[in-house]
Amino acid sequence: MADQRPSHPIIRKWTPARYRALLRTAGPGSVQFRTRLAVLIGAVAIGLAATVFAWAADVAGEWFGHFAKHYHWAPLVVTPLLFAGLVWITRRFAPLARGSGIPQVMAAQADPERATEGLVSIRTVIAKAGLTLAAVLGGASVGREGPTVQIAAAIMGLTHRILGVPLRGAVLIAGGAAGVAAAFNTPLAGLLFAIEELASAYEQKVTLLVIAAIAIAGMIAQSVQGDYVYFGLIGAHMPIVGALVAAPVAGIVGGLAGGGFARLMLILATGTNSVTRWTKQRPILFAGLCGVVVAGLGVGTGLTWGTGYGAARAMIVGVDAPLWFGPAKFLATLSTAVAGLPGGIFAPSLSVGAGLGNLLRSVFPNSPASAIVILGMVGYFAGVVRAPLTAVIILSETTASRGLMLPMFATAFIADGVSQLVCREKLYHGLSRTFAMRPVEESAR
Repeated sequence: MADQRPSHPIIRKWTPARYRALLRTAGPGSVQFRTRLAVLIGAVAIGLAATVFAWAADVAGEWFGHFAKHYHWAPLVVTPLLFAGLVWITRRFAPLARGSGIPQVMAAQADPERATEGLVSIRTVIAKAGLTLAAVLGGASVGREGPTVQIAAAIMGLTHRILGVPLRGAVLIAGGAAGVAAAFNTPLAGLLFAIEELASAYEQKVTLLVIAAIAIAGMIAQSVQGDYVYFGLIGAHMPIVGALVAAPVAGIVGGLAGGGFARLMLILATGTNSVTRWTKQRPILFAGLCGVVVAGLGVGTGLTWGTGYGAARAMIVGVDAPLWFGPAKFLATLSTAVAGLPGGIFAPSLSVGAGLGNLLRSVFPNSPASAIVILGMVGYFAGVVRAPLTAVIILSETTASRGLMLPMFATAFIADGVSQLVCREKLYHGLSRTFAMRPVEESAR
């Protein structure tokens, strides 16, 4: 039988009914259009918010630097009192603002709509921003990147509520990843962080939603702050022969130290031992004692205050630094993180990693100093966060050291494996359980 199908495509006429159907499904009043608009507006707002928050944190850090310089001994009193006061305020008025902010976003994915009333509500993130800046003003070893992730997720939730469209977990992932990208000016690192941490699984499909949010937020932040490299144009590289030895050593050292940091944090956050019970029974006193440790280290060394960005950058460019900086910054960051006040650990972890890399410089005196320091940063960061791809990309983008990519990958994957031997549970995943939302039926009782 001969083929009766027409040889040319059927051209459908655009009737008024078809126009009305198209407007219903994709027009300005449709859910699809409003969802895309909510993502667009949210991404723009995230870029602006991340820029303003970064500027405010930098100003707060400079103010504390001037204060500590002119009143050398004053932080011994001010910092412990501030730690205790911030923890009291956080527990009394904004308990969901404590800590990094990344665990809150991970926990919020279980029920995004309810999370906009608590974990990623505007009230929570306003408190988060203010309390984090106050912690920076007191010399706490905190970063702004984790809080930026929580702020970004809240902004996405707000735009969706305003435009009346359903909020999905993927939107929170997109917002959080856009926050990382805007905070560090590292779009690729933001994308990989969404895959490795916020999405909780490699096999989860990365949608155009995530990529679009990262790109828009990054462009907005860049247009305001300029196209900059976080640590400067370092361009470090290393001969392959030296890398074959240095990368495994940096990976093992970074994995042990980073895994130890994560395990100590999880023990004090979720453990059932007597020390953990004591810290939970006396949180204000414990925070004050943590402040004493941070203040003592800061006054004694003059280098462990805040994020440690200046010291880390100096070590990357080859400036000699005291060998004790890494261990001292490790202790200051751990004391700040377990105290219970709002603030992130991204930037301080990079500084601790730089300190570990500085220690390794004496082991590899014939290797480029900047390369060894960067490998230390990759190893420690991967050991803490257990996100090796993010660790490599974030360091390659913040130092423009793409020639060091292969040694960084080797270091990161070794550090991830070693860290897992020290602390089996990933840090942010373990901390997110402390923010897990109860079922609606249970919370209504």
